[in-house]
Amino acid sequence: MVKNRYFSGMESDHFNGRFFNLFPRTEQSSIKDIIRWKRTSQPAKWPDSVSVTQAVPDESSQEPCITLSGHASVLIQIQGLNILTDPIWSERAGPFSWAGPRRVCRPGIAFENIPKIDVILLSHNHYDHLDIATLRKLIERDNPRVITPYGNDRIIHKSIPSAHTITGDWWDRIKLQEDVEVTITPAQHWSARGIFDRRMALWSGFFVRAGRWSIYFAGDTGYGDGRIFPLIRESLGAPDIALLPIGAYEPRWMMRDSHMDPAEALTVCEALEARQALALHWGVFNLSDEGRDEPAELLRRVVAQRGIDAQRFIAPEPGYVCRME
Repeated sequence: MVKNRYFSGMESDHFNGRFFNLFPRTEQSSIKDIIRWKRTSQPAKWPDSVSVTQAVPDESSQEPCITLSGHASVLIQIQGLNILTDPIWSERAGPFSWAGPRRVCRPGIAFENIPKIDVILLSHNHYDHLDIATLRKLIERDNPRVITPYGNDRIIHKSIPSAHTITGDWWDRIKLQEDVEVTITPAQHWSARGIFDRRMALWSGFFVRAGRWSIYFAGDTGYGDGRIFPLIRESLGAPDIALLPIGAYEPRWMMRDSHMDPAEALTVCEALEARQALALHWGVFNLSDEGRDEPAELLRRVVAQRGIDAQRFIAPEPGYVCRME
């Protein structure tokens, strides 16, 4: 078995010293693939900055209230709980404050206006999802529970020893309070903080069930062979709200195994039978070759082409607030 610095559990159908995908089984791109991409890349030009209107959330909410901060950071307020997904308020997504892609728009919620956070759902360890600087500030301020798949807790504790982490495997369920439960769901992705720790920590999405409501956060995922999403629908039910990534998909030969494009995300929305879907993971950090607004424009086009209600799956800018009654 491979020596794994983050996790040393028993072998399973998706762990043999390193974690791997099942839908289908795929490896992440090799260093040669990355070099090929960078040598042949023809990236679209992004704007230097984009103006967004920041939201000021309520302190809490009983009914579902979803506020998009941008990229994969979403404030979910439900049943009196404040849940934050993959929080990144840093200027760059990288290992240092001066390295990595720079955000082109400010967060949809100013940090000082984030209400007290009870729970953080942390999908995987890539720098645009696991941002230590933001986690440190939230943990020092609020001491939330951090729910994350196996291995990511070791990364967090190395920098933030006091973090209250809860780890689990795909399909594990964690009760947040009497009427709220979160299930760690499979995703088709990979993990790494550097060159030598690839797939040593697990990646996932999350399905939150709160009273009569349910919310699915896909994390970062490719479409794969499509089996994940009907399986989630069959196992956990149709979500009232699905939070689905639509960006970082070009070139397809490079990104297909780990990032959905907008057409695939719409297929996922339909497979889940989601009542409402909101698009994430686009327009904040320039991570691939497509233009800044291309994912949102393409999503609108494929929604129209398939004859689906234009409001069922939308791609709002950071600061957008969705309330359900």
